[in-house]
Amino acid sequence: MDTPLGLILVVDDDDAHRRITGRWLERAGHRVVEASSGGECLARLAEVLPDVVLLDLHLEDESGLDILDRLQTHHPGLPVVMLTAERDVETVVTAMQKGAWDYLAKPIGRPKLEAIVRNAVRQRQMGRRLDDLEREVSRDGFGELIGDSPPMRAVYRELARLARSEITVLVQGESGTGKELVARALHEHSGRSARPFVALNCAAIPENLQESELFGHEKGAFTGADERRIGRFEQADGGTLFLDEVGELSAGLQAKLLRVLQERRFTRVGGSEELSVDVRVVAATHADLLEAVNAGDFRQDLYFRLAVYEVELPPLRDRSEDVEALVAHFLGELCPGDRPRPTLDAPLLRALKAHDWPGNVRELRNVIHRALVACEGDQLTLDALPRRMRGPRPIETGTMVDVERETIERALAASDGNVSEVIRTLGIPRTTLYRKLKAYGLRS
Repeated sequence: MDTPLGLILVVDDDDAHRRITGRWLERAGHRVVEASSGGECLARLAEVLPDVVLLDLHLEDESGLDILDRLQTHHPGLPVVMLTAERDVETVVTAMQKGAWDYLAKPIGRPKLEAIVRNAVRQRQMGRRLDDLEREVSRDGFGELIGDSPPMRAVYRELARLARSEITVLVQGESGTGKELVARALHEHSGRSARPFVALNCAAIPENLQESELFGHEKGAFTGADERRIGRFEQADGGTLFLDEVGELSAGLQAKLLRVLQERRFTRVGGSEELSVDVRVVAATHADLLEAVNAGDFRQDLYFRLAVYEVELPPLRDRSEDVEALVAHFLGELCPGDRPRPTLDAPLLRALKAHDWPGNVRELRNVIHRALVACEGDQLTLDALPRRMRGPRPIETGTMVDVERETIERALAASDGNVSEVIRTLGIPRTTLYRKLKAYGLRS
């Protein structure tokens, strides 16, 4: 990860110590401004706004603690690192309680100085980014997430705060609500944005290949392993790894994932070398992981490691006021460049807002895609929608077959054609579902 560089204000009345500190920081790539007293410090702050202040606790004209109080009042969020020749724990504690970011005891070691300043600069830059994000989300969405409803605005505020941190996040929500978009947005607005974003759908990987997908394997590790393979953790080094449907991981792999999250080390399948990795993990699930923990299907210790912070995405039915904005977005995305964007008639828009969207935003996108194919003019009408969305139809005696067909049709649309998800949703055997799909002409 690139080293963050900033403007550092060094406030110290010991001329020799101030100059050597400034020289070390300049050699590390930072810009440095010096002040030899509390008064000069405040004068410098009227001219420039640094990223970090290194502030001596004992200045000739004023206590460093008093200067710290002023900085907290007039420059909130500015990291202040206290410099002290004392080993007085009580004084250090007081400084930290007043809002000091950290402290350094004199004589200062160069490696520790550079490490603390680097981290403080990163904190300051992330804080500024957070301020920008909070102003931005007051007007727009966050990343590729769309909607201005109160539930989504609350999500945006949460994500803006999370983007500055490194903690592991568990995103929960129904299928199709946009959990991967949340993970991407967190990555793109974080200090890791220049590094890779890697996604893995755990439910789509056979159990016997899950370990290799995550951690990679060495040549000859198992039949078919003709060459070394780099796993998703290595691919995401320095960046973000998104584990979708994390509840689908096997019990054995849950234990191995827990170790990696704790120690940031792992071994490729068939290998003996331990590898270190620097990855932020964002996990997601549509299932209730706590329920899986209580049922013994998911490790409790792994759950708490993943759910350091939980984000709950609202289903589309709870934010119907966002439907129109989402439709406009999908029309722009799905219409070819040479095709004018069609308008929506009022009955169609009412039907879209009244639908309960079991497949959420993904289902809405599929419906708009279908409507564009069915549309012959320059306006989308109610006739362009699937039959199930055109309004209630009376159920007459002898039409249970129609009801069953519509139920399956609806579940398919909601799951984007994922048969395994339809089986879970409807609770019917796979063979039964395939038989009905063929009978109703829903699959060839």
